[in-house]
Amino acid sequence: MKRLIYLFLVIGVFSSCNDPSVPREVWSKEQAHAWYRQWGWLRGCDFQPSTAINQLEMWQAETFDPATIDRELGWAAGIGLNCMRVYLHHLAWETDKEGFKQRIGQYMDIATKHGISTIFVFFDDCWNPTYQAGKQPEPKPGVHNSGWVRDPGDLLFEQPELVTLLETYVKDILTAFKDDKRIVLWDLYNEPGNSGYGDKSMPLLQNVFTWGRTVNPSQPLSVGVWSKQLVNLNRFQLENSDVITYHDYSAVETHRQTIDSLKRLGRPMICTEYMARRNNSTFQDIMPMLKHENIGAINWGLVSGKTNTIFAWDTPLPDVAEPPLWFHDIFRSDGTPFSQEEIDTIRQLCR
Repeated sequence: MKRLIYLFLVIGVFSSCNDPSVPREVWSKEQAHAWYRQWGWLRGCDFQPSTAINQLEMWQAETFDPATIDRELGWAAGIGLNCMRVYLHHLAWETDKEGFKQRIGQYMDIATKHGISTIFVFFDDCWNPTYQAGKQPEPKPGVHNSGWVRDPGDLLFEQPELVTLLETYVKDILTAFKDDKRIVLWDLYNEPGNSGYGDKSMPLLQNVFTWGRTVNPSQPLSVGVWSKQLVNLNRFQLENSDVITYHDYSAVETHRQTIDSLKRLGRPMICTEYMARRNNSTFQDIMPMLKHENIGAINWGLVSGKTNTIFAWDTPLPDVAEPPLWFHDIFRSDGTPFSQEEIDTIRQLCR
């Protein structure tokens, strides 16, 4: 009888650990490092095709542009890049669930042809607070990211019941691609607390980690830290991420301090945003440091286009077609680089 009771206890514990309704634990450091070793050194860009002003224009059926994606990812592969960070948007899913997932698969087919893996981003607290399906706005001349949209933005505070839809969205995408070997990791929330939201973003941040762990994809989950002022959000992000991701657009000395601080956590690291030339965050200075530390290096921007990210965050230049010093991006839309010296540096490091 004792042996039978013990057997039932063991079965009960095993069943609870594999209960699909119970969120899994954060990966152990050993598990995270074992995962990281398979990828080698990740290097690439936050990718938006030059013909799309925002996530909706990228993913909606009417404006999805596989020819441009193919051409531009070919340029990335040609200089040795092997990973792109790509933003999703729940409204593109809400209006066309199956088509949206098919286009995600089509995007990854193109990327894989070029030897490029993908980091997908769910939510985002940056830039315009409202959005709508259909035709997207034209770029405002000289204005950085004039048409980029948050997700879910102000709508979540106006319609709290939206959280139910967001849960279904996240779980649907994760379930569809949970074992896809072309996906590096899921970046659950870009810069939570930005746009003055602060700790108002905490409930959604907590929810998306719970949803992600409940689905339990084979890929790790992470949310990058980006502002030292957001103490509560930072603590939660770092404690709940399987792999450490972060943003740093500062010069090499300050960026080094960020690395030294985060290294203490003992987990693999990926810098998912860097490279702002005006801020002395350059390929020549930052990329060698990241390679030496085996930290993934994902800079903002591949090809100059409708996002206008060659212009700086806070200095609109409406009468200038192209600033003398680009803020972000590597190539023009015809494939010529902003700087051949940068191209040479990237190729050298990516050998």
